[in-house]
Amino acid sequence: MTLDGVIQNEENDGDGFKYSGWYFPLADAAAGAVVRERLAKPNDLLLGRKTFDIWEQYWPTHSESWPNVMTATKYIASNTRDSSDWQPTVFLSGDLAEKVRELKQTDGPDLYVFGSADMLQTLFKNDLVDALELMIVPITLGEGKRLFQNGTIPASFKVTHSQVSPNGIFIATYARDGNVKTSVISD
Repeated sequence: MTLDGVIQNEENDGDGFKYSGWYFPLADAAAGAVVRERLAKPNDLLLGRKTFDIWEQYWPTHSESWPNVMTATKYIASNTRDSSDWQPTVFLSGDLAEKVRELKQTDGPDLYVFGSADMLQTLFKNDLVDALELMIVPITLGEGKRLFQNGTIPASFKVTHSQVSPNGIFIATYARDGNVKTSVISD
């Protein structure tokens, strides 16, 4: 994401986003190593329908760089789709927050979200995010879909890992750490 919280990297649905590909000019070997490490972890995926529509066309023919994407169960938040030839895929319709709460109670691998800005807002509003793995790129765009929007609940996170790449990308993992702590300053 950018310093000002934009996570959109491509134009979506003709929304006029004009900064497609902003991440790649600053990508470096250190950031690439982190991406490869994250993609190598066994996990399942929780995706919004728009993200899935794009991935379903791309990843089955490009999975050599991310073999786990083929074996991961892809849980798709959608009230308009209920099937796909790309398996294993499970469509979640109805109350997404409740469906995710149920998934979190199972013994399966961790659920990872990539992109899916609209769906993420539902997860934030319902306190369903346990950790954030962020790459903060040293640019601002001023427009585009943002990671945190109105409705995100106040929450505290702690840094569990961090590094800075040579091109200034701040790479951090944050774990949920309870409620926001406040104090009153007295004179």
